[in-house]
Amino acid sequence: MIKDTSLTARLWSAAVWAFIVFFVVNLFAMIGSVVTSSFATRWLGTWLPAGWTTRWYGSAWAEFQLGEVLTVTFQAVFLVVLFSGLLGVPAAYALARRDFKGKRLLMLLFLLPLLIPPITFGIPLATVLYQTGFAGSLAGVVLANLVPTVPFVVLVMVPFIEQIDPKIEAAAQVFGANTSRLFLHVLLPLLLPGILAALLLVLVRTIAIFELTFLVAGPTSQTLVVALYYAVFAAGVRAVQSIDAMAVIYMVTTLIWLVIALRFVNPTQLVGRPREQAAH
Repeated sequence: MIKDTSLTARLWSAAVWAFIVFFVVNLFAMIGSVVTSSFATRWLGTWLPAGWTTRWYGSAWAEFQLGEVLTVTFQAVFLVVLFSGLLGVPAAYALARRDFKGKRLLMLLFLLPLLIPPITFGIPLATVLYQTGFAGSLAGVVLANLVPTVPFVVLVMVPFIEQIDPKIEAAAQVFGANTSRLFLHVLLPLLLPGILAALLLVLVRTIAIFELTFLVAGPTSQTLVVALYYAVFAAGVRAVQSIDAMAVIYMVTTLIWLVIALRFVNPTQLVGRPREQAAH
C-alpha cells in the first residue's frame, strides 16, 4: 500500500489530529475543572483555588442522601440489565433463526425507541405508568428503561447469532441434545461474548439515561443522574463545590461499573469470536 504524501493529504491529516487534540484537551479541561472545584475551599477568578478540602464530599453525601440514591441506582441498573438479557436474547434468537411475514417491519419497530428522542415516547409512557400505579417506584423506573434497552439487545444480538452456523445446532440435536442442553452447552458458550457486549452497553446506557428515569422516578426511586439534576436545578441555594462533588461521585461510579464490566468482556475483540469458536 502506497502512502499518500501530497500536500492535501498532509493538511487533512494535520486538521484531523488538531481536532482530536482540541477535543481531548477540552474534555479533560472540563473534567479537571469539576474535580478541582469539588476539592476547593474557595475558587473565584484565579487559576487555582485558595485552598483544598474534602468536606464537600461529606456535605454532598449527607445533603443529597447519596447512600440511598446509589442503592437505588445499583438496583435499577442490575434489574434493567438482567431483564434486558432475559427478554432480548430469546427474541433476538427467534428473529435470527426464523423468517416470517412482517419481519422487517418488526425490526423497524425495534429501531424506533433507539432512533427517536426518549422524551417523544417518554411522556405517553410515563402517563401509562402513572395510570397503572408503577410510576414513582423502582418498578416504574425499570419498566421505563426496558423500552429502549430490550430492542437494543435484540439489534446487537441478531447479527451476532446469524454468524453462528445453524448446522452446529442441528448436529447437537442429532447427537441427542435436548433444548436445555443445546442452549447451555452449545449456544451459550458461542453467544456469551455477544451477550456480555450487549449487556455492557445496556449497563452504560442505563446509568446515563436521564429523560425516561426523570419522568417516572419518585422521591424514593431517583437514580444518581436524576438526583444530580435536582441538585443543580431544584429550588434553594447550594454550594457549587458540593454539586461538583456529587458530579465527581457520579463519574467515579460510572467508571467503576465500566472497569468491572470490561474485566469480563473486551468489546474490540467480539466481532470475529463467534466464527472462531464455531470453527473449533
